[in-house]
Amino acid sequence: MKHSSTLFLKLAVFLIGTPVLALCIFGFPEMATRDAATHPETAYLQYPFLICAYITVTPFFFALYQALKLLKYIDQNKAFSERSVKALKYIKYCAITISIFVLTGLISVMILTAGTDEDTAGVISLGSIVIFGSLVIAFFAAVLRRLLKEAIDIKSENDLTV
Repeated sequence: MKHSSTLFLKLAVFLIGTPVLALCIFGFPEMATRDAATHPETAYLQYPFLICAYITVTPFFFALYQALKLLKYIDQNKAFSERSVKALKYIKYCAITISIFVLTGLISVMILTAGTDEDTAGVISLGSIVIFGSLVIAFFAAVLRRLLKEAIDIKSENDLTV
């Protein structure tokens, strides 16, 4: 039963990562090219956009990798180990990093479009959703990490008394 639940979670991690990978390969360059054709006066911004998008996606994929490692530890009955705590710590840091990158991007968009008549409400709301989701994941990983660390401490204390 346990292996089927971790298999389901591993499949969910792959299903989460696949559209983002497709967006990186096909979507981002297409969006940048289309935006450069639509707004030739700001075509020079397509390369910084692509660089920032790929830098932001890097911690996302690292967090997915850490989630897969955590599921592997659960499969190997090593869930209560320092490696699991470390994986949760990395997931938390990746989520915080993503929030900071997206917040920086939103601030940049607001500064660059301050004097224009561009409508940035959609970009700002989408970015806010990503920031909120990342912070929820960071908080959840921090709580799980603390609980796991306490469980490991209790387990090691009980092992010493026996």
